[in-house]
Amino acid sequence: MFADLAAAAWTRRKGLKALTEALGAENIRWVGGAIRDSLLGADVSDVDCATVLFPNDVMGRCRHAGIRTVPTGIEHGTVTAILKGGPVEITTLRRDVATDGRRATVAFAEKWEEDAARRDFTINALYAHPETLEISDFYGGMDDLAARRVRFIGDARERIREDHLRILRYFRLQARFGAELDREAEEACTELAPTLKGLSRERIATELTALLSLPDPHATVARMRQLGVLQVVLPEASPQQVELLGHVVSAECEQGFAPEPMRRMAALLPPMVEIAETVAARLRLSRAQRRHLVAVAARQQADLERAHALAYREGSATAIDRLLLQGADARALKHWEIPQLPLKGGEIVARGVSAGPQVARTLRKVEQHWIDEGFPARERVLELLERELSDEGGLS
Repeated sequence: MFADLAAAAWTRRKGLKALTEALGAENIRWVGGAIRDSLLGADVSDVDCATVLFPNDVMGRCRHAGIRTVPTGIEHGTVTAILKGGPVEITTLRRDVATDGRRATVAFAEKWEEDAARRDFTINALYAHPETLEISDFYGGMDDLAARRVRFIGDARERIREDHLRILRYFRLQARFGAELDREAEEACTELAPTLKGLSRERIATELTALLSLPDPHATVARMRQLGVLQVVLPEASPQQVELLGHVVSAECEQGFAPEPMRRMAALLPPMVEIAETVAARLRLSRAQRRHLVAVAARQQADLERAHALAYREGSATAIDRLLLQGADARALKHWEIPQLPLKGGEIVARGVSAGPQVARTLRKVEQHWIDEGFPARERVLELLERELSDEGGLS
């Protein structure tokens, strides 16, 4: 049983009615993920619109109605309308003229079915009338959605040859929605997996990150490895590492931690800094992602015994991930606020130590004692300072 599309909050977003009036209800349809997710009762963030109007006509009509637009992908027929309730991408109906697996040359089309034919999966080719919300389904997407089946439109191999990234999209959607495996899709993905090597590393990284951000991607990732797909994009992920991913996902659920893609990426890699650095560079991860992946890869047994000290040194996120990856309970760090050493260098100078390297050394020693003792209050820190200064006449 599907949820009522009319009950979806996004259908009442500010600005959608004005956009519909500006472009004409018969000229547009809501399409794709917003329809799919709403029918499943899931939250919707992005709203996409297909139209028979050409981009210049879309911008002209919006301008006349006082709606600001941005030509975000006008060469492919996409204009973004900036509405109070959130942006809406408006794309002119298209059909493929030529494809090479990485990019497509498109021409504008006139019929909704032509536009649907170039989309990837049946569950993504659902169109809804902006006023009646009546759904147009040209390729059996409703039946597939009911069966939780991710199926390519038409010939799976042809769809993949048009855009090789659809292999990874298939598995991402399978992890999110799938229950019934599609044999044709799996055979096509297996056969054409080597074509993923021709894609940009950024596109691969984006899809892998999206997959690993889902609530439970383990079964799908395991299936990708079984079919030989994972080895093409992440050859470092051995069966043991894939198994570790399953343990991490379970631990997250049991301990109440949200999915974290770099934590899960780390689970798929051997705990070696060099490998993490290599993978981060190859996938061209962001600086923040790279730092996190490398920091988590440096996990060691000592982390389990000094969790709070680790969080103080490396940050809570890194400490939590290291603990989860080693099968430990990280809940003690969930709401722990990292303390600040209640001592300043000026206080050491005030006790007769000459400003300079000696102050820094003393401060580091006191800090280490403070960490070792479990971050005691300031009174104890002052005692530690006095003890340190008394050693060797305050010149330690």
